[in-house]
Amino acid sequence: MSPADTGLHGAFGPTVAAVVVVCLLGVLLRWIFGTGRSRGQWAAGRSAGSRGYGLLRAVAAVDSRPDAHALQALLSDAGIRSTVTGRPDGRIDVLVFREDVQRARQLIPPIR
Repeated sequence: MSPADTGLHGAFGPTVAAVVVVCLLGVLLRWIFGTGRSRGQWAAGRSAGSRGYGLLRAVAAVDSRPDAHALQALLSDAGIRSTVTGRPDGRIDVLVFREDVQRARQLIPPIR
């Protein structure tokens, strides 16, 4: 049987093999680099305790951006890096790194 006689069947075998190899690589990579948790478990764990700020912690919640920026300036003067983010209820959180939480809370005046 010559290569000219194989026709479509000759190309079909290598194509199927390539698709199988790519699928197996995908499954293997998913298994190696996966978190071990499903998306539902990840979302439930995230909403249970933290609000998803990673290394940052909220030290104050204020009603307006100017108030948040004033607190940021106060913290910056003390050498504390901070940022702000909006909350679903419309308030603004002032966030600092975990190691600066105690100092930041000592500097921030009570919010009424």
